[in-house]
Amino acid sequence: MPEFHFELVSPERHVFAGDVESVVVPGSEGQFTVLKDHAPFMTTLRPGVVDIGAGAAGRQRYFVRGGFADVSPAGLTILAERAVPLDELDAAKLDQDIKDAEDDIADATAESARQAASERRDQLVELKIALKI
Repeated sequence: MPEFHFELVSPERHVFAGDVESVVVPGSEGQFTVLKDHAPFMTTLRPGVVDIGAGAAGRQRYFVRGGFADVSPAGLTILAERAVPLDELDAAKLDQDIKDAEDDIADATAESARQAASERRDQLVELKIALKI
């Protein structure tokens, strides 16, 4: 299968760069698959899983939380607000993290602390929903 260049970037690091056969992307208007010579376009992302078909290297999957996808003649670039390899996620730990964030909301005395804890909880719930766990 023909390959194209793909990059996945988050604020923390350059997550992935290389030639791939396909990438399934959680676009804000619905999930879409990019293959070599895809028509150029740009879209926003919803929380979900990016599934990378990397040929002989196998499949790699990442949870992304928001961002942008840009398909151009040079390939596909995803600028994600957050990107986490799926193999680093654990359902029990995720449930505990949600509970901890809810405790932090209840214990917060300052509005800024309450808002930060609420935002963290919302992100964790989005992750759980996207992973269907």
